[in-house]
Amino acid sequence: MTTSIGHVPATTPLIERLVPVPHPALRLVAQLALGVALLAALAQVRIVIGPVPITGQTLGVLLLAAVYGPVRGTAAVLAYLGVGAAGLGVFTGAAGGLAVFGGTTAGYLVGFVPAALLVGALARRGWGRTHLGMAAAMAAGSVVIYVCGVAWLSTFAPDLATALAWGVWPFLLGDALKLSLAVVLVPALWRRFGR
Repeated sequence: MTTSIGHVPATTPLIERLVPVPHPALRLVAQLALGVALLAALAQVRIVIGPVPITGQTLGVLLLAAVYGPVRGTAAVLAYLGVGAAGLGVFTGAAGGLAVFGGTTAGYLVGFVPAALLVGALARRGWGRTHLGMAAAMAAGSVVIYVCGVAWLSTFAPDLATALAWGVWPFLLGDALKLSLAVVLVPALWRRFGR
């Protein structure tokens, strides 16, 4: 196995090794349920500093994508969003229901989907196996979430500078800490459970 970014062959998602349920349909259900539960739990980890709180949600989305791969990771995020839209209190502050998708955080929630797809695709190419690759994948996923979040948040702000002040700058330190955790955790999981 090569350790440079972009030259690692496609890999089986790490979740296949972590949740080894023999029956494919049961395995998928177990993986999705675990993903939704993880995202719901991490969403409750929050620090309120303005219109958009710092949460563990983004860490959960990007970790899921890195461990689940592009298809299962995106499916888990979509399942999480669906459960929340249906009214279960899985979002930050135990919020749920369609009204959340009209609030200031809606763009970030929507951004979870393309971010999961991107990080999952990069992880499938082996980026989650190395510290540098994981850092790059997490940073790319974070940028996608920020772009979607700020695009939506700017509809509530008087200008783009205000939207950035509300929805990006206060979160960079927290995201750096989350990125650091993922950079250590995911490659360690690969070393422990990978082939």
